[in-house]
Amino acid sequence: MSENKKAISVLTVNTLSFIVCFSCWMMYGVLITFLIDNGLFNFDKGQLGWLIGTPVLTGSIIRLPVGVWTDRYGGRKVFALVMLVSAASAYCVSFCNSYTEFLIAGLGFGLAGTSFAVGIAYTSIWFPKERQGTVLGIFGAGNAGAAITSFGAPHLLAFLTDHGQNLEGWRNMPKVYAGALLVMTIIFWLFSYEKRIEHSQGFTLKQQLAPLKHARVWRFGLYYFFVFGGFVALSQWLIPYYLNVYGMSLATAGLMASIFSLPSGVIRAMGGWLSDLLGARAVMYWVLGSCLAACILLSIPRMDIMSPGEGIMALKKGVVTSITSSSLNVGDKTYKLKPKEGADIITYAKEHEDVLVMPTFTFWQEPVVKVGDSVEKKQLLARGITHIFFQANVWIFTALVIVVGIATGIGKAAVYKHIPDYFPRDIGVVGGIVGVIGGLGGWVGPILFGAILNATGIWTTCWMFFSFVIIICLIWMHWTITHMMNERAPEIAKAIEKETTP
Repeated sequence: MSENKKAISVLTVNTLSFIVCFSCWMMYGVLITFLIDNGLFNFDKGQLGWLIGTPVLTGSIIRLPVGVWTDRYGGRKVFALVMLVSAASAYCVSFCNSYTEFLIAGLGFGLAGTSFAVGIAYTSIWFPKERQGTVLGIFGAGNAGAAITSFGAPHLLAFLTDHGQNLEGWRNMPKVYAGALLVMTIIFWLFSYEKRIEHSQGFTLKQQLAPLKHARVWRFGLYYFFVFGGFVALSQWLIPYYLNVYGMSLATAGLMASIFSLPSGVIRAMGGWLSDLLGARAVMYWVLGSCLAACILLSIPRMDIMSPGEGIMALKKGVVTSITSSSLNVGDKTYKLKPKEGADIITYAKEHEDVLVMPTFTFWQEPVVKVGDSVEKKQLLARGITHIFFQANVWIFTALVIVVGIATGIGKAAVYKHIPDYFPRDIGVVGGIVGVIGGLGGWVGPILFGAILNATGIWTTCWMFFSFVIIICLIWMHWTITHMMNERAPEIAKAIEKETTP
């Protein structure tokens, strides 16, 4: 078989294996939510976050050594081993009966998340530099495995539990995932081929880890913390989010979460192509900018608040002679009242589920005195009431979530396009550490979301957190570019400043 056909075969089975591994990696997002929702286990929001994040932790911290092993021993052996260990651990989930047991089992099958570090290094060595952005984008489309689990796992659970009649049937779901991993391992081994970076075997571990001293590695890692870690965290967190905020069923919540994760995974290939065409840095500016705008809008919580407003006080003492919906008379003095007209808009919107895009404010005044009452100067005659209502319509919310999903999908490819450009002989190691940092975002995300939710009771705090992370990424990236321009091409930098100065 020609080298080109081998490369295509490896890319195909690598991508398929990554899809299966990623599906398994995201299993807890649906499974744990199902167990809590059906009262099989009484885990609080904090424990939910830890359980969802536990597999992501293993898949993150083990990425670096797995990347080193891939450079040293070859992606074919390491990828197959990763899938076999993950399959055995996923099978063990079916025997879990406590919070601790779920944590330990999650740490085991979380190894499936390291498949990305293996696949990136193993795929890249089969293709020339000018095609690596596109190729790695195609491989990265395996993130769509998150959508498969978000959408398919609720239906699988419904089938295995006979639609809730036999809840213990959930124990067969981890066995299904374990079987899928085992079958995929066999297919992968049959259609993949051995190939390694020639220099890697002669390098010491210290030499292999040398690239990690470069600041740009950690900057790429921060980008990936958001575009990948955020994607992983939200792929799982959106299921309980839709369940609690919008009162959806598990199946519908899974469908809505898959609407977020599927485009992000599939469009990653386009992100690789755009990075080859326009440059990874330009793509990252667009990715971070669009995500920041969407996350700020998503940060506004769903609300229905009644707050004190401006009231009316008597200017002089007297007796209340008449009260209408728009006025109040005390002696010969007439006080105009703000009638309760705007409130009807909110009531109608609530009853008919009309789409109110922006927060709606209404204000009115209600008398606190009666006809015949004697009042003193500066006594309160009517109290003001402000009603703030924000529907956070589910379809507008989902549209903004899709924007984040698409942008992060493109961003994931853009981040990894940087690595072959700057570190062509250390893809496994650098890709491993960037993957570690990104994976840690997926791990810490649900845990942090659960903790903040417990403390504030506000579900949209996850979007506030991501807005803060994006701002740091943009500042660091722009500072780096400006610093490089001033250092390497000061005359050009000065010319640009003169042209843009009013």
